[in-house]
Amino acid sequence: MIDRNLLDILACPENKTPVKLVDQLLIDAINRAIEKGEVENRGGQKVEQPIDGGLVREDGLYLYPIQDAIPIMLIDEAISLQKVQV
Repeated sequence: MIDRNLLDILACPENKTPVKLVDQLLIDAINRAIEKGEVENRGGQKVEQPIDGGLVREDGLYLYPIQDAIPIMLIDEAISLQKVQV
């Protein structure tokens, strides 16, 4: 999905910590919550489109969505993982 070399250089734009790909189980849980209208990004906007994948920052608090094989590394687009249940 994402080139390994690109993944090696990506970091959270907020705290500069490394990010890693999340497993499909978490993506499925997020997409179920999106379908129910329960997901907002950090910018306060409801996330309406399912995500293809995600990169989670080192502390596990936020996920940066991947759409069409492009990681969306914007702080306001990050999804909080505090309320997501796998």
